[in-house]
Amino acid sequence: MPLLLVLVACTPSPPPPTASSGAEGPQERHFTGTWSITGNRQTLDMGPDHRAEIFRLGGSLMLAGDHRPGLAFRSDIIGLRDNQTGMQARSVWTDERGDQVFSELRGGAGGPGHPIEGRFVGGTGRYAGVSGQYTFKWRALVESEDGSVSGRVVDLEGWARIDAPAETPPSSQGAIGARP
Repeated sequence: MPLLLVLVACTPSPPPPTASSGAEGPQERHFTGTWSITGNRQTLDMGPDHRAEIFRLGGSLMLAGDHRPGLAFRSDIIGLRDNQTGMQARSVWTDERGDQVFSELRGGAGGPGHPIEGRFVGGTGRYAGVSGQYTFKWRALVESEDGSVSGRVVDLEGWARIDAPAETPPSSQGAIGARP
């Protein structure tokens, strides 16, 4: 019996668990996507060759990629564009569960067809604490004199870093197809 006790005591202990076998840390998720948008704008002429406009747009956003942060989102954007100083806007993406991703958008004075940069600044639910960046170009399809606008985004690509989510119940606020 004492020999068995000595063997057990001399047996090396198993190695401690590594980070990859335990809880996952933040994950960088790369994505591409398509985005169709409609809405309206109001324009202010500020002299020769100087225009400023405010806009409110909404639409559907579909992401692709093996590790995309989500698949489908409703998007809402509000912003200001000045053809001399550039564009600044804010965007909210809402997924099918009602979880949201918030971002800031910036673009140069070049207008449609020029790169726009987005920066994730937070979110709710499974996107709480999200960070990352994305870029795209806006292609106007219809611009009416009444201020109606519709278009699509091309060359959408980016990445998001999302903390491993704690399971949260789905929110019905702002969800696609949700009823009050």
